[in-house]
Amino acid sequence: MAGAVRQPIDVPSLERYITENVPQIKTPIGLKQFGFGQSNPTYQITDSTGMRYVMRKKPPGKLLSKTAHQVEREYRIIHALENTDVPVPKAYCLCEDASIIGTAFYIMEFLDGRIIVDASMPDVTPEERTEMWHDAVRTLAKFHKIKPKEVGLESYGRPSGFYDRQIKTFSTINKLQGETRDAETDKPVGPIPHFDDMIDFFKDKQMQPKDRGTLVHGDYKIDNVVFHKTEPRVIGVLDWEMSTIGHPLSDIVNLLNPYTLRYIPGKNELYKFHDGVTPGLPTQDQIVRWYAEVAGWDPNPDIPFGKAFGFLKATVIYQGIAARYARRQASSAQAKANGQMMHPIGEYAWATVQEAKKKPKGVARL
Repeated sequence: MAGAVRQPIDVPSLERYITENVPQIKTPIGLKQFGFGQSNPTYQITDSTGMRYVMRKKPPGKLLSKTAHQVEREYRIIHALENTDVPVPKAYCLCEDASIIGTAFYIMEFLDGRIIVDASMPDVTPEERTEMWHDAVRTLAKFHKIKPKEVGLESYGRPSGFYDRQIKTFSTINKLQGETRDAETDKPVGPIPHFDDMIDFFKDKQMQPKDRGTLVHGDYKIDNVVFHKTEPRVIGVLDWEMSTIGHPLSDIVNLLNPYTLRYIPGKNELYKFHDGVTPGLPTQDQIVRWYAEVAGWDPNPDIPFGKAFGFLKATVIYQGIAARYARRQASSAQAKANGQMMHPIGEYAWATVQEAKKKPKGVARL
């Protein structure tokens, strides 16, 4: 839900820009800020006719990483996907002039649907739960089948070497974020636990999956899709900040996170993801089968590597939240608590690497 604005912006300046560049939005406007959006501050705009829109902007101040908070990329891919069978909100404008509200921003359609934070979907029937998960998986597989060149995104990323590039990027980010000092205590955020040992494992070509190059979302999960208000179908995919051309396995394991996290001590709320506990909730194997039916390849043999790498990525994200909180740049009200998850998730990432080492690597079909 949108509420009080935690990070104020120059509303008169924004209104002038909207009047000149986005005639669909009628000024004056009302402004609220969403509680979600750990990375990019996200606002609800209500125009003078009562129509609602969404604005995403970069955080204020000097940013730690040039590769993060790229609202320009979000706008580009949402706009490119508008005429495909992947549901996305309509993108209205991108403003890269920081003099308007302090940072680059874009405005998109407000999707009046359901954003479900609890991926076990407790408030729907078992039949709806099955179909909503099925459509989320189907939507991801359809997205991965889109050829970047067909939508003008051939330059959106490199078609090969995804995991090697990610390793290099994470190594740089881990160092920068770890050196960030708290604005009050001057204490550094610190490095990710076991980071160097994990990197050595992921660099091993014998363990890496077959190279594939598709469009990837970068953070695909149930609470980043919008479902129809009454029907069990996806009407939009949100939060494209980390999208690129990369390996589709990364999106699959991200969607499977609740099934992996259910084994972490202290994650008692995820007991619902144990097989048979929640009626209508698909098993992990069912999700992978649904994906393979549409995508045309079976990711199952690569899941152990993908899950382990996904935990490394999650740890980098939590470290980033901790670094932004240290600089008091974090946009979420829960930023401090989420940043503190860097250490337990880092330890679990290391444990999943140890498990992946024990499993013989299969060969993904097709």
